[in-house]
Amino acid sequence: MKVHIETDRFILRELEDDDVQGMYELDSDPDVHRFLGKKPIKTVEEASKVIDYIRGQYIDNGIGRLAIIDKKTNDFMGWSGLKYEKELRREFDYYDLGYRLIKKYWGKGIATETAIASLKYGFETLKLEEINAAAEIDHIASNTILKKVGLQFVETFEYDQVPHNWYSIKKSEWIKQQ
Repeated sequence: MKVHIETDRFILRELEDDDVQGMYELDSDPDVHRFLGKKPIKTVEEASKVIDYIRGQYIDNGIGRLAIIDKKTNDFMGWSGLKYEKELRREFDYYDLGYRLIKKYWGKGIATETAIASLKYGFETLKLEEINAAAEIDHIASNTILKKVGLQFVETFEYDQVPHNWYSIKKSEWIKQQ
């Protein structure tokens, strides 16, 4: 799998071993993990294992989260993109849209811009028929982004005894929005 997606400001590309310090900065921050089960990583070795896990998804599923790289500075800002999800909704598998940013990059439209690019890649390149996403009910920013990029609220469900909102967009709906 070789993915290279460009937006006006960012490059989305496969995660690399050299991203380990950025991944550590991202996933060791308790604020980043507030709505992710509150289990931040504690070591650079754990960050390396996260990268290996995601790279394994590239091989197993042909898709996985992508590094967000600032075109001007070449800085690692977090990740965004699609993954084939088998765990969150145990009753079915689906393609999931997600994003996670280092805290200093919050509130700058990065998640929105990269989510839009990820939807386009999913529908146009991967030829997916539907893309879904979930966000904890209390995660206002993530719920707002998912609606802003065109996903529609479907239902509320519980994961690990925490209520989440479930969103979906079909390719036909996405085409109408373009």
